[in-house]
Order: sequence, then structure tokens, then C-alpha cells
Amino acid sequence: MFVCKKNSRRSQMAEGFARTLGEGKIAVTSSGLEASHVDPITVQIMSEIGIDISNQSSKALSEFNPEDYDIVISLCGCGANLPEAWVLREVFEDWQLTDPEGESIDTFLVVREQVKERVIKLIATLS
Repeated sequence: MFVCKKNSRRSQMAEGFARTLGEGKIAVTSSGLEASHVDPITVQIMSEIGIDISNQSSKALSEFNPEDYDIVISLCGCGANLPEAWVLREVFEDWQLTDPEGESIDTFLVVREQVKERVIKLIATLS
């Protein structure tokens, strides 16, 4: 489970990378402390590298059961705001990546690369 504040940008990128790079190895979901929308710029920059997230939707963490997940990754430093059951999963990490909302496309691209690098490392640790 990748979780962020609004499940609009960083967690959507992480879900897209994990689905693509971890295909056949891991099951992936993303959510937010609250649901909102998938940012169109995020859809665009992922599409530019061949990852289609246009069918992903923003989902609230409250729609899911923590016992269904072994790994929880916070991308926004929101770990302190997560219910305890989510933080106590087998693996919990808080990546604390910058939210590119309202920033230049360059910031989106930097965050995309940071997310990609971390997802690659995460998948490697699971193999």
C-alpha cells in the first residue's frame, strides 16, 4: 500500500511504477488520507515514460483493511497521521517526498525519478 495525503500525485506514481516494474511479483494499491483526484500532470509525465495510470483512481485509506497489506509506504511524511494498524505492518517506510502540486513540470519530473528509484529498491528487497 502506497499512501499519501490525497492519493493524487506521488502515491499514484508509485502505484504505476510498482505495477509495471513489479508485474507478476507484487500486488499494489495506493490510497490517501483522503480521496481526491489523479492529477492530470502526473498522468502525463508517467505516460511520457510508457506507464499508463489513466485508469487509476484516487481512493481513501479508510476503504481498505490494514491486515490485507504486508508493506505500507508513506510518500509524504504522513506516517504520523496514519492509524496505528497501518504503521505496524510487517514493513513500514516513510519516504517524505516533496509534493509537486502547483510546482513546475521540472519538480514533477524530479519527484517522478525519486519515486522510481525508491520503488526499484523496494522491489529488489522483496525479490
